[in-house]
Amino acid sequence: MSIKCIALDLDRTTLNMDGKLSKENKAALEYAISRGVHIVVASGRAFHTLPKDVIAISGIEYAITSNGTAVYHIPTQKCLHQYKLNKNSIEKIIELSKSEQVTYEAFIDGKAYADSTYIEHPEIFGADKQAIIYIRETRHMVDNIEEFIREHIEEIDCMDIITKNNELKEFLMEQLKKDVEGIYVTSCIEQLVEISNEQAGKHSGVKFIMKLLGLQREEIAAFGDGDNDIDMLKFVGTGIAVENASDQCKNAADMITKHHDENGVAYGIYEMLKI
Repeated sequence: MSIKCIALDLDRTTLNMDGKLSKENKAALEYAISRGVHIVVASGRAFHTLPKDVIAISGIEYAITSNGTAVYHIPTQKCLHQYKLNKNSIEKIIELSKSEQVTYEAFIDGKAYADSTYIEHPEIFGADKQAIIYIRETRHMVDNIEEFIREHIEEIDCMDIITKNNELKEFLMEQLKKDVEGIYVTSCIEQLVEISNEQAGKHSGVKFIMKLLGLQREEIAAFGDGDNDIDMLKFVGTGIAVENASDQCKNAADMITKHHDENGVAYGIYEMLKI
C-alpha cells in the first residue's frame, strides 16, 4: 500500500543541529507534497512556537502539537481537536514535584509560559546554546510559574517539569505514572518531563488526522528521534527513526534513516517514494 501521509517530528529529526530546516529536507517535503502526500507536523512544540520555515511550506496543512494535545489547521490557525489537563491531575503533579529542584512550563491554547528566572537563566537546568535561543524566543515570561498555573488551572493544555538532571527526571516520571491518574507522561530530552491528558500522545494526533483524511494506518509513515515519538512510530504503517534517535525510539521503528544533520528525513522520503 502506498504512503499517502507522513508525520514529522521536528527537533533533532526534521530540523538540523541549528534548529533549521535544511534546503535538502525542504526540497524533499515539497517533492512529497507534489506527489499528493500529506505532510503533517507532529511535534512536542506548542502551535505558536512552530518554526516558520516549516509551516510556511505550501501544502503543509495540519500540525499535531504539544505531543498530541492539540491538532491545528495551519493555514487558518484553527484548533481542530484539543485535550486539557484535569485540575486534580495538575494539583497532584505540583504536589509531587515542587519540593524538588524543578521549574515548570505551562501551555495554554498553543502558547508556552515559563518563569522569568528560567527564561533568563535556562542554562541552570542544562539548556545548551540552541535551546537557550529557542526558550527565549518562544516562552512568555511570568513572575511565578507555579502561581500562574494555579491561576489558570482550568485552561492548561499540558505542562512540563524541567529538572536539573536525568536521574531526577526518571524518578519523577515513575512517580507521576504511579501516583497521578488521567495523564500521559513522556520525554524528548534528558531533563524534561512532558505531561498531558491521558488521551494525548502523538499517536492520538495521528489517529485524528487519519480519520480526518480517510486514511488507513498502512498509508501513514512517521519520522522521529525521541521517546515521545515511540507510540507514533508503533502506530503508523511505517515508523522511521533517524540515526541519532534514542535506543528505545530505534527499537520501535521499522527502519532507520540517516542522522538528522545528514538530511535523514529527505533520504527516508526519497526511499519510500522510490525516487
